[in-house]
Amino acid sequence: MVLLIVDAQQLIVTPALYAFELFTGHVARLIARARDRSVEVIFVRHDDGEGGPLVKGSPGYEVCERFRPMPGERVFDKTVNSAFYGTGLLAYLRSKGETVVMIAGLQTDYCIDATIKAGFEHGLNMIVPAHANTTFSNAFMTGEASYRYYNENHVARPLRRVHPL
Repeated sequence: MVLLIVDAQQLIVTPALYAFELFTGHVARLIARARDRSVEVIFVRHDDGEGGPLVKGSPGYEVCERFRPMPGERVFDKTVNSAFYGTGLLAYLRSKGETVVMIAGLQTDYCIDATIKAGFEHGLNMIVPAHANTTFSNAFMTGEASYRYYNENHVARPLRRVHPL
């Protein structure tokens, strides 16, 4: 098993996220427990490209301080919602024989959802711990409604399972 931390970047890990304190506490504990148990922690950062708010090299692009990667931990960069598309992450996991991915990070309704679905398509067992992903309110749904839809009522829910690390 690996712990995959998706898009937990300085610019977007802010108190405007739904259940910010609960989310940051859970993710920080997952990372600490994974490291204590020699479970590999892998990070993924999103790059919006030139003119976007998350641009490689900008301060907001880096993983937020609370979750900062340790020396030697892998960091993959992506330009689309799925952490598997064009990043080398899937090839890396396959080279290690990994088939179980515990996922945490941002945003529930974008990159977390896309990465979970892509992981299933690639035959991976995707574990989604409670309150280890979150999102912002948008024009259609509150952050809470989005979180609840994707984590409690989403059609893929029977395929997901909660697993404490």
